Amino acid sequence: MTKRRIGVLVMSYGTPESLDGVEAYYTHIRRGHPPTPEQLHELTARYEAIVGGFFPLRENTNKQVKGLEATLREEHPEVEFVCYQGLKHAQPYVEDGVENMVKDGITEAVGIVLAPHYSTMSVGGYVKRAKEKAEELGLHMSFVLEYHLHPKLLDALQVRVEKALSKFAEGERDQVRVIFTAHSLPEKILEMKDPYPDQLLATSKALAERVGLTNWQFGWQSAGQTAMPWLGPDILDVMRTIKEEGVDKILLCPIGFVSDHLEVLYDIDIEAQALARELGVHLERTASLNTDPLYMETLSDVVYKKWQEAAVSK
Repeated sequence: MTKRRIGVLVMSYGTPESLDGVEAYYTHIRRGHPPTPEQLHELTARYEAIVGGFFPLRENTNKQVKGLEATLREEHPEVEFVCYQGLKHAQPYVEDGVENMVKDGITEAVGIVLAPHYSTMSVGGYVKRAKEKAEELGLHMSFVLEYHLHPKLLDALQVRVEKALSKFAEGERDQVRVIFTAHSLPEKILEMKDPYPDQLLATSKALAERVGLTNWQFGWQSAGQTAMPWLGPDILDVMRTIKEEGVDKILLCPIGFVSDHLEVLYDIDIEAQALARELGVHLERTASLNTDPLYMETLSDVVYKKWQEAAVSK
């Protein structure tokens, strides 16, 4: 008997394939407006600082896509799941991923973004692009919008928090301020009653309860350089403020990110660590999820559930 073939469009922000592609990538982010030489130099310098001549960032996402496909096939052998990649600012673009599914004869598909928390400005944007292309090509497609409280996701994050806390001297754990972080978005999402901040806080609270944390807070990071205000306070400002309060042990837990990308490897490991040295603070961060089996199982669970719901409602 022929297995049903289900396409899975795995969407993420995208990153250049090499340093040579940084300018084209930045131009796409800026809606076709090339960056100034100064802007290009700053972004290129950030990539150079983290990759040291080797460019692993795209490979992280590639491995997650392959890992999800392998997990889906292992957990649900009765169905042939085929994963495709769709990126926001690099090739293959979201629309390319949808087109590739249709070219391969896929007639039903599920879309998921490598981001657990929903915002109209992030996940919503990916879904809108994929949905429009799917409707244009006649592809039946449903979407996972959020999975921020999935038990396996929380399991994976809990392991990371506890392991990172063990890097502090015994007896110091209660003195460590844990700061959960995520990518900032423009403040206007608050007027839109966007669920993003509340979902991030829900994940933070769930983790704090699991680990038994009482000394924790939330902070934003990696805000865009635009005229409009972005959500704050930024983690660098938070670090300065709590140092003045006498806190000199900090654990950053970037729950809004699922992979080692620029916002983790530069904004935390280089920029925040430099400030920590300046302030005389012991700073650690939790390891990224990347292809952790628990994260792959989280994605597999929500994709399969969404496909089942869509199949029933057809």
